[in-house]
Amino acid sequence: MISMMRNFPPFKKYRGGHWLFALCIFFLPFLAGCPEQSETRIDDMGASRSAFDWQLPAGIPLPREPESNPMTEEKFQLGRHLFYDDRLSVNGTISCASCHHQDKAFSDGRERPRGATGHLHPRNSQGLVNVAWYNSLTWGNPALGSIEQQVMIPLFGEDPIEHGINEANFEQVLQSLQADVQYAALFEKAFPEQDDPLFGDLAWDNIVKSLASFVRGLTSFNSPFDRNELSQSARRGEALFDSERLECFHCHAGYNFSDATVDRTTTTFVEPLFHNTGLYNVDGLGAYPEPNTGRHEVTGQAQHMGQFRTPSLRNVALTAPYNHDGSVATLEDVIRNYASGGRHITSGPNAGDGRISPIKDGFIVSFSITEQEIADVVAFLESLTDEEFISNPRFSDPWQDAE
Repeated sequence: MISMMRNFPPFKKYRGGHWLFALCIFFLPFLAGCPEQSETRIDDMGASRSAFDWQLPAGIPLPREPESNPMTEEKFQLGRHLFYDDRLSVNGTISCASCHHQDKAFSDGRERPRGATGHLHPRNSQGLVNVAWYNSLTWGNPALGSIEQQVMIPLFGEDPIEHGINEANFEQVLQSLQADVQYAALFEKAFPEQDDPLFGDLAWDNIVKSLASFVRGLTSFNSPFDRNELSQSARRGEALFDSERLECFHCHAGYNFSDATVDRTTTTFVEPLFHNTGLYNVDGLGAYPEPNTGRHEVTGQAQHMGQFRTPSLRNVALTAPYNHDGSVATLEDVIRNYASGGRHITSGPNAGDGRISPIKDGFIVSFSITEQEIADVVAFLESLTDEEFISNPRFSDPWQDAE
């Protein structure tokens, strides 16, 4: 593949040690066509083996690790430094942590974030909780199957601009990292097999792999729910959550509360599942606004309009506002939208009748629910908050910790 790319005209100008950046930029528009999981495997994919301490409780299977980027503590720690470093942007104004705050389960509390140059992102910043177990990344791309692929989008993407790194400035951005003596040691520890991991041809590859390693290592399984320490209200909410009346569990299933979950015990291809949650009607007034059309944005198929990947509900009480565009303010409002069979707003930027949006078996199914029952379901969702996760120094800003 590399030898083929060297003959591609835009690639030639990067031959002086910058082939990886050119490769990233060249393939960025085509990431939608590169699914990770595509075949049945016979062995357990090393289900019980890892050089990395995932710090998981009993009963939680290990997530998958890419063969090209196995987890190590050294890469995790390098990725942690890069994640919080605002030098990894065109003008030194944002880092990954600018849109992913630890105290908000690595979301940001805004409807939609802005990038380094002020561009408004069309989608809400998801919490980065147990991302290692997802079988697809981002809100609406069914083929974006690895964290490494996803990391390149905010770094190098142009629509919207997030970090704003491009062919005109990537050398300058890299030099700002190379000037920090701490990084020399961190890169050497993370990539001991390389002669020059920070200054060599693989520097950007190493940055992407390290960032992916940190995000992959953000694990959260120590909530009151996990410890079986639920209040009476939360227990009633759990029963409602698991009931056929509300049907929450059909999409928010299993230990990660998402039907987009795979792990090392999964030996067959799992098709990414996307759902229309009834925020807007598909046709007419208030149709899903471009470019925020969900799975449809990638496939172009009309039946995929408004379909989005199911997020995990772990730490969900910390990640408001909700849904793909941050247009729902509270958990109570989320539940009310489902109870109504979809959201119905007659005016304003979110106008539309989501009650007529197709989901499964034709339409979203409404249900009756009392205010006390809504409070009970919210109490259950709040029981999924892992206080240790949002205060764990292992996941915190290392630059601030060093001050």
